Amino acid sequence: MNAIYDEAKKRYAEYGIDTEEVLKKLNEAVISVHCWQGDDVCGFDSDTGISGGIQTTGNYPGKARTPEELMQDLDKALSFCGGRHKLNLHASYAIFEKGEFADRNAIEPKHFRKWVDYAKARGMGIDFNPTLFGHPKAASFTLSSPDEEIRRFWVDHVKACVRISQYFAEETGEPCVMNIWIPDGYKDIPADRIGPRARFKKSLDEIISMPYDKEKVYITLESKVFGIGLEAYTVGSAEFTLGYAQQNGLVPLMDNGHYHPTEVVSDKISSLLLLNRKLALHVTRPMRWDSDHVVRLDDETKEIAKEIVASGRMDDIAMALDFFDASINRIAAWVVGITSFRKALLAAMLTPHAALRTLQDEGKYTRLMVMQEQLKMLPAGAVWEEFCRRNGVPADEKWMDEVEKYEREVLSARA
Repeated sequence: MNAIYDEAKKRYAEYGIDTEEVLKKLNEAVISVHCWQGDDVCGFDSDTGISGGIQTTGNYPGKARTPEELMQDLDKALSFCGGRHKLNLHASYAIFEKGEFADRNAIEPKHFRKWVDYAKARGMGIDFNPTLFGHPKAASFTLSSPDEEIRRFWVDHVKACVRISQYFAEETGEPCVMNIWIPDGYKDIPADRIGPRARFKKSLDEIISMPYDKEKVYITLESKVFGIGLEAYTVGSAEFTLGYAQQNGLVPLMDNGHYHPTEVVSDKISSLLLLNRKLALHVTRPMRWDSDHVVRLDDETKEIAKEIVASGRMDDIAMALDFFDASINRIAAWVVGITSFRKALLAAMLTPHAALRTLQDEGKYTRLMVMQEQLKMLPAGAVWEEFCRRNGVPADEKWMDEVEKYEREVLSARA
């Protein structure tokens, strides 16, 4: 018996919260884990490096250099994380046999077979992202390029990714969220704003006109307010991506680092849920704009989780993480990010949303404030420890001892 948890169970019961039901829901909540934290977004199909407003800082030793090393590191990180997960891949993580190569417009499901084998062996689904950066043909524009040859190349790439996404869904038995983001834009004030967006729309029209199973592949569109070298104008603005997604039955995706610093994604979730069948999120931590710091249990992360749970539509929301920090141990970064977001979901599930909503609707704002403050001191930590115990993972920082041992024995041997 766990006396500390039993006491927490009684305290939450006073507020109408069944912690046993919470633990079940928390265990079933699926978090899509991005592979690119483990190798600094390098991928395996090119030596070009990342580009398009994306920058990884730091040079901590031991990053994954091969698919096998990346899978090994993912396994190590996930061994410390309870609950269900999906694998989130970029197209640049194609795995070619010796002597084989396919450019991005020609990639096929077979180039991701090893990832499917990896995911199926662990009972995981797979999400996917066309990689419209880190390639010679992405030096300027991609799906909005005025060069028809380049635009066609990237249209063909995304179409290939749709086919691969359906392959993932059929192999794993779970729908694949396939997210489109482009790094197209201008550093200075453009002479023509509508032209690039018209070409982007044309490209998207061509992509979604291809046959695919819409119950197996959820195509999402991700916006960005600006990027490094794209300070004045991005083609895929929030207005464009949200409007196009709604008009064409796609899924809007919000990255909480892709907005003006005074905007918060937590405030946008309810609006998009009311207007869309599904919603997708990339949860990150924008220390300064889109800096992709490791997710921690901060106020906005907790507020995002609160909106997800309070909506009653968590099953309609695809929750993915997106960060890449090369200045610290990459496996520890994964563990902190994954567990922090799941802790945020736990805090939201331990909140009596119906009771708080009633106080708000009745205009009892003083009592609402008092209850909100009281809830902050309830023993959520005891419920988290019980969740970890049932999943056979450490509830405290003791997992870091094992990560440091792994660093000494495995990571330090990588050149």
